[in-house]
Parts: sequence; C-alpha cells; structure tokens
Amino acid sequence: MSTSSKLSHLNTQSDTAHLAVDDAAVGEMTDVASHAANIAIHTQENRNQLRKSIRTARKSLSETEQTQASLSASQRMLDALQAQNAQHVALYLTHDGELATPALIAALWQLGIHTYLPRLHPFNAGQLLFLHYSADTPMQVNQFGILEPKLDVRAIIPVTELDVVITPLVAFDLMGNRMGMGGGYYDRTLANWQLKGKPLPMGYAHDCQQVVSLPCEHWDVPLPFIITPSRLLTF
Repeated sequence: MSTSSKLSHLNTQSDTAHLAVDDAAVGEMTDVASHAANIAIHTQENRNQLRKSIRTARKSLSETEQTQASLSASQRMLDALQAQNAQHVALYLTHDGELATPALIAALWQLGIHTYLPRLHPFNAGQLLFLHYSADTPMQVNQFGILEPKLDVRAIIPVTELDVVITPLVAFDLMGNRMGMGGGYYDRTLANWQLKGKPLPMGYAHDCQQVVSLPCEHWDVPLPFIITPSRLLTF
C-alpha cells in the first residue's frame, strides 16, 4: 500500500473513531437530559401533590380554629412589624384557607400603619403592582378568583418604598423556604430585596403548613421571617 493510501486509510479510521465517540457523547448527553427532565417532572409532581395536601389541611380548620389562629398570629406579626418600625406594609386578603388577615389589617389601621394589597400587573405578565388599601378601596375579582384593588395609578407604591411584604404561602420548611401557588409572583417581586435592603419579606401561615423539607428551584426566594399562630421563626 502506498504512503498516500495508508494516510487515507488512517484518516478514514480516525473519522470513524471520531464519529463513534461523537455518537457516544450524544447518547450520553441525551440520557442526562432525559434523566434531568424526569427529575424535573417528578419534582413538579411532588410540589403539586404537596400543594394539594397542605391546602386541604388548612381548609379543614374550623371557623373557631381559624379565628383563634388569626388573633394569635396577628399579635405576633404586630410585634414583629413594630420591632422593624414598619410604616408601609403590603399584605394579602385571605383566600383558599390562608391564615386570615382581617384582624391584622384592622390593627394596622388603628396604629396608623399604611397597608397595601397586590394586584396583577395589567401589562407585564407575571408581575405584581401594590396599591394603597383602605376600607373604601374599590375591589374586583381577578382571574384567579382573588379580590384585588381596581387599578388606580394614584394608589400605586413602588416596591422599594414598602418596608415589609407579608407573603401568603402554601408551605414552608425550617430553612425558611417558601412554596407559593406556582405562579412565581412573589419570587419575582422579592428577587432583589437583599441587594436593596427592602422590602423585608415575612411569611404568614398556619402551623399545619410546615413541612420537613421543600423541593426548591433556583428562583425561589427564601424568607428571613415566618410567623405562625404559635411562633416567630427567623433564618
């Protein structure tokens, strides 16, 4: 065999070897991607099942239990807010068995603390606006069946001017991780709170919403404080 023929033969063998390696690499990458996708699916299934379980537990609380929980938690929250000297506080209206907020809102008004409610942003999907809330604020039901203030640009407050955002949640763990309803609205709102120093996020939940550990994603924002009817948790 001539030198040129030998070189051609070697190049052909080399190309075949590279193709074999490339095929193996592609196969391995496909397996990894498939495994990662399966993990993501299972994680999402776990999150959805956990949401369902916790929502069922909190909705099973009797009216008396809800009232007592609300009174106990509101006093703990008031103490925490006054310790922070908070004057502008965003919170939520109770929905789907969440820890009730009417007693807390009434107490904040008595103390002269300004309260704000979230509403879905009319133009930027996945974002929230916060509007000043008083007893005569016009309200409407949004696409999720939740009451929110009617849009009034005069009532909007920039998020960075809020002192505290009291966040609703479905579940929490003892590392301060929070699980919401899955829309990511509060995670987007609070994504940069540590860089700017405010607003300070505080979770508000029934004791039965605690779990040992939550499956978390990189965009989930952990909470430095969580208040329940029985305790104040700090992280």
